Amino acid sequence: MRSARPALAAVLLSALALSGAQPEPPAPPAGWVKETVAAVDKKLDAEIADLVALYQHLHANPELSFQEVNTAKRMAAEAKKAGFEVTENVGGGVVAVLKNGPGPVVLIRTDMDALPIVEQTGLPYASKVKTKNRDGVEVGVMHACGHDIHMTSWVGTARVLASMKDKWSGTLVLIAQPAEEIIAGAKKMLEAGLYTKFPKPDFALALHADPLFPAGTLAYSEGLALANSDTIDILVKGKGGHGAAPHLTIDPVVIAARIILDLQTIVSRETDPFDPVVVTVGSIHGGTKHNIIPNEVKLQLTVRTTKTETRDRVLKAIDRIAKAAALAANAPPPEVKVSLEEYTPATYNDVPLSRRCGALFRESQGADAVRLRKPVMGAEDFGRFSEGKTPIFMYFIGTISQEKYDAAQKPGAAPLPGMHTDAYAPVPEPSVRTGTRTMSLAALDLLRKGK
Repeated sequence: MRSARPALAAVLLSALALSGAQPEPPAPPAGWVKETVAAVDKKLDAEIADLVALYQHLHANPELSFQEVNTAKRMAAEAKKAGFEVTENVGGGVVAVLKNGPGPVVLIRTDMDALPIVEQTGLPYASKVKTKNRDGVEVGVMHACGHDIHMTSWVGTARVLASMKDKWSGTLVLIAQPAEEIIAGAKKMLEAGLYTKFPKPDFALALHADPLFPAGTLAYSEGLALANSDTIDILVKGKGGHGAAPHLTIDPVVIAARIILDLQTIVSRETDPFDPVVVTVGSIHGGTKHNIIPNEVKLQLTVRTTKTETRDRVLKAIDRIAKAAALAANAPPPEVKVSLEEYTPATYNDVPLSRRCGALFRESQGADAVRLRKPVMGAEDFGRFSEGKTPIFMYFIGTISQEKYDAAQKPGAAPLPGMHTDAYAPVPEPSVRTGTRTMSLAALDLLRKGK
């Protein structure tokens, strides 16, 4: 029986090689995590002041989705400085490759774009940037989703891994992705040849800032982590006229109001309570003056689901409800458009990879600093990098000082500013340390020599 086991292992390894899959690496040997963390921290100590300065620069100079020109140049320059072979403008993003002998290919992704928000943090390095959005409207710009933390940790990880080439073997592919906030950048990079012109990853890793937990802590989900996301525009049509003579018009404002209310029944009356769905009307625009009934009203929706069949049903229900409301008012049929450019599938963390990284994080950060995270209805286009085959893993790092976190837990205290708010202010140094340390550790384990 003993002699059969090595033979069986050889057959399994051969089959994995033929399929292109990487065998699951064994757990690290005793003492490896402690030794590796010490080496990573030593490099981090030498780099942290420069990394914090980089963070402050990125925070003060945000750029909107598909406008990340200067940000992409800075990410490319940082990767080149670390010794990576860099290709710019891959679907608007940056691809940096570092080959270091035989072994797996590990992709590490950061996103680059900011949000159309006027910053109100009062920080000395707060953004004062204003620019025009895709509709030509002037808006403030702010890194209110923590992408500046993501990028700085990405740069820190690049520096650490490049300095520790004697500790790992394989290929690193670091990508800086545009337009995550409109969930379009991952698709653009893949369409531009990310997985055909560059080494295709055996594993893909990403981190995300968490505004509600202290720096030094982190969380992750096993399996479903984030939802499907759809963007929908509804153009409600009517017949305009004088506000004092509504009987001579077909009022699209009333029709739009009816649609908004009826949409709520998709979740409350058409969906199994154990099947999560969100239908939100985030914008309504119509009319120019108090006493003028307009010809049309525009609605903008976001829809979140976790299952393909549920998504299909909900999108059909939205179309049906909008057209039924128009029909009831004797109005022309509305235009209901689902934007495929701003659709992203749900993000599913590979379970074995999640558990492997989670065990590493517990050993490096302390068991109390790591928690399992329930899936949320937020969305991320990082899930596209799995293509249904590549194991992916995204985790969340706390970014708030312990003092602010503790104060927010007291009865009657104001809640911490959440993601996408004008007051979100990560604490830079410990957040970047946690992001760089944990990402470097995960990559070094997957690329570990002698496993």
